[in-house]
Parts: sequence; structure tokens; C-alpha cells
Amino acid sequence: MRKTLLSLFFLLFTISLALAQTRTITGKVVSEEEPEGLPGVNVLVQGTTTGVITDLFGEYSITVQDANTTLVFSFIGFATKQEVVGNRSIVNITLNPDTQNLQEVIVTAYGTANKGNFTGSAIALRSGQIANRPIANVANAIEGQVAGVITSSASGQPGSAPEIRIRGVGSVNASASPLYVVDGVPFDGDLSNLNPEDIEDMTILKDASSSALYGSRAANGVIMITTKRGKKSASNFNFKVQHGTASRALPEYDRTGSSDYYVLQWEALRNAQLTAGIEPGPASEFATNQLIPTLGYNIYNVPNNELVGIDGVFNPNAVTNFQGLNWWDEIERVGQRSEYNMTYSGANDRSDFYTSINYLNEDGFIQKSDFRRYTGRLNVNTQATDWLKTGINISATKSEGNNARTGPGNSSSFVNPFFTARAIGPIYPVYAQNMQTGGYVLDADENRIFDSRDLLQFGLPTGGAGSFPGRHVIQETLLNDDLFERAAISTRAYLEATFLKDFTFRLNVANDFTSLLNIQYDNTIIGDGAPAGRSRRINNRTDSFTINQLLTYSKTFNEKHFVEVLVGHETYDFNFQTQTISKQDQVLQGNTEPDNFVTINAASGRFDRETIESYLSRANYVFDDKYSISASLRRDGSSRFSPESRWGTFYSVGAAWSIDQEEFFNSNFVQMLKLRAAYGEIGNNGVIANATTGRHDYYPSQALYDLGNNNANEAGILQASLPNPDLKWETNATWDIGIDFAISNRFSGSVEYFNRQSSDLLFNVPLSLTTGIENIIRNTGTMQNKGLEFHIAGDVYRRGDFAWNINFNISTFTNKFKELPFDELITGTKKLVVGRGIYDFWLRDWWGVDPETGLGMYRVDGYDPANDAHKIIGTDSVTSNINQARFHFNGNAVPNFFGGLNNSFRYKNFSLGVLVSYSVGGQFYDGTYASLMSADPNGRAAHTDMLRRWQQPGDVTDVPRMDVTTAAQSDGASDRWLVDASYLNIRSINLSYTLDRQLLDRLRVKGATIYLAGENMGWLSQRRGMFVSGNFQGTSSNVFTPARTFTLGLNVNL
Repeated sequence: MRKTLLSLFFLLFTISLALAQTRTITGKVVSEEEPEGLPGVNVLVQGTTTGVITDLFGEYSITVQDANTTLVFSFIGFATKQEVVGNRSIVNITLNPDTQNLQEVIVTAYGTANKGNFTGSAIALRSGQIANRPIANVANAIEGQVAGVITSSASGQPGSAPEIRIRGVGSVNASASPLYVVDGVPFDGDLSNLNPEDIEDMTILKDASSSALYGSRAANGVIMITTKRGKKSASNFNFKVQHGTASRALPEYDRTGSSDYYVLQWEALRNAQLTAGIEPGPASEFATNQLIPTLGYNIYNVPNNELVGIDGVFNPNAVTNFQGLNWWDEIERVGQRSEYNMTYSGANDRSDFYTSINYLNEDGFIQKSDFRRYTGRLNVNTQATDWLKTGINISATKSEGNNARTGPGNSSSFVNPFFTARAIGPIYPVYAQNMQTGGYVLDADENRIFDSRDLLQFGLPTGGAGSFPGRHVIQETLLNDDLFERAAISTRAYLEATFLKDFTFRLNVANDFTSLLNIQYDNTIIGDGAPAGRSRRINNRTDSFTINQLLTYSKTFNEKHFVEVLVGHETYDFNFQTQTISKQDQVLQGNTEPDNFVTINAASGRFDRETIESYLSRANYVFDDKYSISASLRRDGSSRFSPESRWGTFYSVGAAWSIDQEEFFNSNFVQMLKLRAAYGEIGNNGVIANATTGRHDYYPSQALYDLGNNNANEAGILQASLPNPDLKWETNATWDIGIDFAISNRFSGSVEYFNRQSSDLLFNVPLSLTTGIENIIRNTGTMQNKGLEFHIAGDVYRRGDFAWNINFNISTFTNKFKELPFDELITGTKKLVVGRGIYDFWLRDWWGVDPETGLGMYRVDGYDPANDAHKIIGTDSVTSNINQARFHFNGNAVPNFFGGLNNSFRYKNFSLGVLVSYSVGGQFYDGTYASLMSADPNGRAAHTDMLRRWQQPGDVTDVPRMDVTTAAQSDGASDRWLVDASYLNIRSINLSYTLDRQLLDRLRVKGATIYLAGENMGWLSQRRGMFVSGNFQGTSSNVFTPARTFTLGLNVNL
């Protein structure tokens, strides 16, 4: 009994002692700008995973063990503060802004760097700048957010990515796209495989100093993508759901209605007769009588020869009963977008984990365009022993969908809805209708019949030549297939050992595997596959392995000298396999498998392999956080080039001076001032074999032979290229100088100048006919890009419950050739010559419209008074013959400046973010608009600007006369079609509300946010319908224009 009482007494004493040591600390966190309380501050017990977050009033409550406990207070944009509890029960804290953010760690090549001592040029996009945006491809988050980075706008095809250029254009015939690196290793998958919710940050390395360690693949910059991992806090379960719609963001070009269209065509016919010397009376009668025979369709209730009178006036009594004349109404839709994302993550002192599952289902706003994706990720890291750390990061993706046939090479394809639905005249209905009553013509099953404008069997006429008789884009879209199925696995694993205190050895192993099946079917009823039917299968598989070994020595001497040295080796092995089979003569309807087709049209397959062996090193030295020096060296050997020239050496040097750390510098206004400069040379081995598809050439230095040139049963080959042992990398040499600053305890930013010179550019050089080969690739050309960048971010206003933050960037660059292997090379609307840029327009010199005759006039290349087409108007010598017009340079597609502005507002529980991207200056050749401005429509649609046409002598206008015979002269390519390329895009708007803490406590959840997000909310440009940000070349085409998405989302943390 005595022992029992003693034991009970000892137990109660121990419990009371423990209770006496454990106590609750409360307090309030404020700042100078928010004296009423700073919400969302992390309060952590140092050395543990115990932590809380301040509420909306900046208040917190946390349990500690003893008086020696240290609390750590941290919040984005403020300096972290540590406070020992002592004997206090109330600990109030004031946080100070940390605009310098010198301790910010940024991801760099093969490691990380302290931003305050970093000598290169890099900027990071954090997960908060990506969160809650309804984007399927993470690259879409970059537009407008990074100085020096210009992007095209992604198309409306779900899952598509924009093109990206960092600091100008680095190549003409090789790849100009940046290198993507995921979790420290170059990524060979499709960016749409990545779930944006898994991204922790994206760091864009812009100069040679920051990217040179990636050697032969880093000439166009590097985009480092780091995925999330578990954090030291209580395990966290997050669920996010989004649902919304996708619709067309850019409106269609303004086109005339049917009555105006008939009048325009009447004038084209009448004026052609006048040009031929026919008197006005007979010419007008001819036009009235031939109008409907020319166009084929009279959709009004008056006789053909009474639709437009001989006076050129549309019959006011004409009424139409036709329906469905706007083809966009049938091919467009409001797509649905749904996304579900779940994550579970956590960490302790030795291990962390992060898991995620995501499902996305997104419809495009064009029929039969959609994207479905399933992704999963597992990221586990553990400190196995005091000296050994290891981890593995695995992601798997399965995606599938329908592609609208609007891709490369399909701009003028009959199956491209953005070509056909835009170009067809407003008098041609989608469905066949009775020409007298307007009622629908039905088939035997009482279904409407698609009107292909050649249905003579139903007593219907043939459409005008420009109305694509025999084709029907909507019917073909519904009957054809262009499907894809993609499966991808990406793995990153590492082993990191620390030894001799200052040494670290890291082994990285990575694999990216993708299997892509493309399924195409052309139907038996109408179009390219009719009447036999065609089936095509393309099966591609990519498989890449990267293994590197990195040894790092890092040590600080006497608290002032920091030294870091890295040496490493890397092996890269890339494999690509493709098999294609195409068959025709379909046996059974409804079955599109190849076995259901009789005749083999084509069957092919190939295997490509590329290997790169690399040795690399980097050294960093920092003295007293004032002076920093960095140098890197990499040597690459690539299988693309011959043994004589496959090895290339790439390097960089950089230095930085933190002026604000000097004793003589004392400023209350300037908190940080750093001057940095760098120079480096890096390579580009991205030799392109097919400019349209972007397919790489893996054997540019070898003599190749084309197979399949057989003579009956006798095998035959044909030499395709000559040996090219001297071919080597393109080289980019970049100078960079910049100033990083922080001012007024509110703003931070940078100003930079860069000078980038691309040398040893790849060009096809003509060969003698005696070789049997037309040309050979040579390293012969130099191009320069130079420019300025400015970036600033910070709090415009922060007080009480309201805060306003901005992030603004503006950039400019110029581009010109310094050396070329030829005097000139004309490619489309451009001409390449030394002293001009890659996107300088070379076009005929349009003068305008002759007020006397209404003819389109060009400045003449050599005036001849005996030539009837030549004329002097004012002081200008002009001609109506386009073939005699002079060519000249007129502007270029590079904007004067471009950038973005991101405004973030917060009031109590509400937050609003608005991102705008812009581009000012430059020229845009709108060939799509030109196709709608023909002086002879003949079944093709006409832009409403045609209503400003010349009609009689004395008219002053910029639109020539309608005329069948002179249309080819006035419609031709010239600078008439150039327009200002400036635009402003409301890229993203996000409005969110965070639920109150009291409500969250009742619901037993850690946090919950409801948000409404929109992407591509509107463009402002020179012309309605013009997709001016679709590419860098400054030319329009009939591509899938961007989608506007509205999404309502809920984000819950448990």
C-alpha cells in the first residue's frame, strides 16, 4: 500500500511539474504600415514543427515548454524575427519590411544561390503567382511577369503552350526556345504533363553567367522549374476544385452582311467591264445579270436579275428566309472546364513528403477540341543518417484529347475552321435550303443536309469559286478524327553525402519517358478522305536518361571569406522512336482501326539517338557580403557533330558589388544597392530538320541516304546529304550589367543592359550542281541582340486592412545581322541582310488609291513615261502594276518595348489580382485581313472596310475599286497590309475571399478560400479580330485563337 501511495504521489508530482512548465503564450504581430495587426504571419517554435498562423487581427496563441523557448516570426516581404519567451505570457512583435530580401535563395544551375551575392541575371516566379489560375500549361504563367522575356499568347487548343524568347532571338535556323529544367535536370517531356499545382517556383535564368553550366543547350536561356515538397509543420491535406467555362477571347474580324456583299460583287463585275472598255450601261446590265451566276446563291425572294439593279442599289423589297448563314454559330461552343486537385504533405526533422493527384477536363470553344489529363506525383526526401540524404520524385501523367486541325501547315487548309468559317461568304448557309422557300432540305431520315455548295442532285446551285465547293468544314470536323493519347513518367532521384565537414557529393539520376499515339481519320463522305476513307496512326516514344555526379566544397573563413567550388560530370542519353502507318479504302463504317482499311499508302519508322557527355565546374567567392566573384566552365561533347568538332567549351565570369554594405554608404532611402556584371559564352546544338514541325536533326554532320527509292523489287537509295565534319555549335556570347536596388522600405527592383551576340549561325549554303546535293549546312553568320530591362515590385500602400502591391516590368531590344553567307535572302515578308534584323519587313511600297481611277498604286521601281501603268501623282512616281512596284524595308515585328503590370489588392478577407501584358510599337503584317479585302470576293467573305471602297472619280479613300480584272494587282503582298502591332491584354483577373478564422474553427479546417478567376479577359489592338500576339514573326494566320476562361474555385486546407 505504501509503495502504491508513493508511486501515485510521484506520478501526480511529475504531471504537475510538466503542467507548470507548459504554458500558453499569446500576442499580436504588427508592422508600421499595419499597426492594427498583420494577418497570416507564421509563428513557429524554433527547433520543432509546432506552429500557428496569426489571425485577421494579427493575434496568435501558442503553447511552449519553458522560458528558454524561442519563437520565430516570419512573413513574406518582412524580415524574419526571433524572440525568446522568457517569463512573459504575452509577446507582441513588430515586423520590419525586408525589401532587400538578401537571404532569398534562388534556384540556379546545379544548386542554389543567395540572391544578395548572386552575380547573374535571374528572376523567380513563386507558387503564389501561379496559384488559383485556371491554366493547363505552366508556361502560360510567364506572360507579362518577367522582364526581358517576351511570349506569344497560347492558342485556344486546350493544353497548348506559348512560345517563349529570352532576351531576343538567338538563332535563325536552329532552336530559339529556352531549355526547361525540372528539379535540377533538363526536361524532355511535354510541359502540359506538369500539374501547375505541383510547382513551387519557376526561375528564369537570363544571362550566360547564370546558365553557362548547361553548356550547349542553354544559348536561349533556361527556365528552372522546382516542384513542391513537404514543409515542417503539421501534415497538411489540401483539396481544390475548379469549374468554369471556356469561350472565344478574340472576336472575329468584322465582315459584311449579305446585302452589302451582293453589291460589292456587283461592282467588281461592273468595273471589270469598264476596264475592258465596255460602256457604263451595258457594263451595269452585265453585272446585274451575271451576279447570281457568278456567286451561285440567291438567298432572297426576288429574281436573280432584280437583286441588285443596274444602278448598283440592292433591292429594298428583297427578303430572305435563309437561316444559319453565320458558320461560327455552328462550329463554336462554350466549353466546360473542370479541375480537381488533392495534395497531402508534411515533414519532420528527418524526412518530408509531398503527394498530389490531379484531374483536368477542358473543352475548347471549337467543336471536337478538348483535353483531359490525369496526373500524380510522389516526392519523398529523407535524412537517412547524419551524413546521408536521399530522395525520389516521381510523376505520372496520362492525357488524351481532340486536336482542332489548326496547327502548323494548316493555315489555309479546308479542314481548318478558322480559315473556312472566316473566309466563306455570308450568302452560303451551313445546311442546304430550298432556294425558293428557304426551308431545310432533308435526307431520307428527316435530317438536315450539310450544304457543300455542289449538291446538284438536290437541285441546288454550285457556289462561287471562293466558297470552297465540295468542302464543308463543319461536316468534316464532326466526321473526321484527330485524337491523341499520351502517357508519361518522369523520375528524379538523388543521393547526397556530406563528408569532411565541408564536402558534399551528390548523385542525380533522372528519366523522362513519353509515349504518344496520334490517331487521324478522314471520312468517306466529304473532304480529303472521300470516297475511300483514310486512317493514319503515328506512334512516338521518347526516352531520356540523365546521370550526373556533383562534388561541392563550401566553407566560410574568418566569418568574411566564403568559398564554394563545384566539379561535376554528366551523361545524357536521348532516344526517339516513331512508327507511322497510313491506309485507305475503309471496309466497315464506324471502325477507324488500320485493320479495317485495305490499301497501305505509307508505312515508315525510325529510331534516333543523341548523347552528350559533359564535364563542368563552378567557383564562387564572396568577401564580407560585399564583393562576389563567380566563374563557371563546361565542356560538352555531342553525338550530333563529328569527332573532329563535337567538343565545345563554354564558360562565364561574373562579379557583384554590394554597395549598401560599404561603411561609407548610409542612406535611409536606399536599403540595398548592388552592381553586377557578367560575361559568358554558351552553345546551341538544336539543329532543326523541319522548320514547320520543329523536328530536330540528330545527324547534321553525317552523310545520309534516303531509302525507298526502289526500282520494282530492286532496292534503291538516294544520297540526301554530304559529310559535314566541320559543323559545330552555334555560340552565344553575352555581356550583362545590372543594378539591383531596394528603396523606401517598400520597393525592390533591377535595371539591366545586355548585349548578346550569336555567332557561327547555321545556314544552308548552295553547292555546285555537280555534287548532286542542293546545299549543305555551314556555320556562317552572326546576329546581335541588345537591350534594356527594368523591373520594380513592392507596396504602393499598406495600412490597416488594406494593401496595394504592384509588380511592373518593361523591356526593349534590337536585333540585327552582323555577318551572313549571302548578300540577301528573301523569306516571305522578310529579307535578311547585314545591318538589318531577322524580322525586318521587305515589301512592295504601297502608295494608295488613285482618286481619279480608283486603282491601287505603288511607288514605281524606275519610272517610264511610255508605260500606261506609270503615273506621276503629286511628286510621286507610281504604278498600278504590282510587278513593277519597288520593294523597300518598312519597319519590323520587334516591339519598341513590352512588359507587364501586376496589381494586387487586399482588403480584410478579400484579395484581387489583375495582370496585364502589353507591347508597344513594331509592325504586324495582317495577311488574314488582306484575304478579306479582295477586290473580287467571288464567294469569299469581305471585311466591312470594303464599304469605304473607291466608287467614283474624286473619292479619297485607302480602299481601291472593286474590279475582277485588277484584283490581283491591288490585293498583292505589300506594306498596305502592315499595321501597328501594339496591344494590351488583360491576361488574368483573380478575386478571392478567405473564410474567417471563427468559421474555420467551427468547420474544423485550417483554411479555405473561394475565388473567381478569369484568363484572357480582353485584347486591345489596332484591329478587331487580329491575333497580334500569336507569334514573333509579326504575321497573321488562321490559327486557333486564345480562349477566355471563367472559373469558380474552392481551396480548402485540412
